[in-house]
Amino acid sequence: MEANLEALITENCLQKRVAELASEIGADLSGVEVPILVGVLKGCVYFLTDLSRALSFDHQIEFIQISTYSGQKSSSGIVQIRKDLDTNIEGRNVLIVEDIVDTGVTLAYLREWFVSRKPKSLRIVSLLSKTESRVVDVQVEYVGFEIPNEFVVGYGLDFGERYRNLPYIAILRETR
Repeated sequence: MEANLEALITENCLQKRVAELASEIGADLSGVEVPILVGVLKGCVYFLTDLSRALSFDHQIEFIQISTYSGQKSSSGIVQIRKDLDTNIEGRNVLIVEDIVDTGVTLAYLREWFVSRKPKSLRIVSLLSKTESRVVDVQVEYVGFEIPNEFVVGYGLDFGERYRNLPYIAILRETR
């Protein structure tokens, strides 16, 4: 497959919105006992890094790796945990950092799974949200951008481990 990339969100627009999200999150979490930012690997890495640097308060970073795509352009709907947390989150303020909310299945699963571990508070920030494609209603406290129901890559998001390094978000269109 050859790909055609159509720019959707520019690098400057991404950086501006990440700074705004950091400000919103700071208003809610600044002053609480050191919160834990839990990045959902691998797609969150660029977003988590920029968000972490933009936050004005001390925080801890942790990672979890899950999969529902298995190299496809649509979710299988089956959530697999590939890497669990290294830190106990019981009684801690937790912010899940996600790259994109598509169907909501993965995030609903994660929210329930995290709640079972009894954090003091649990919030979710997602850089991107595709409300059109939701099959499960899931609460996301902070959303960077609402985007159309298109397959996107860049700024950490990939297709078959490609395109993560793009400094912008693009719609991936197949060409033959």
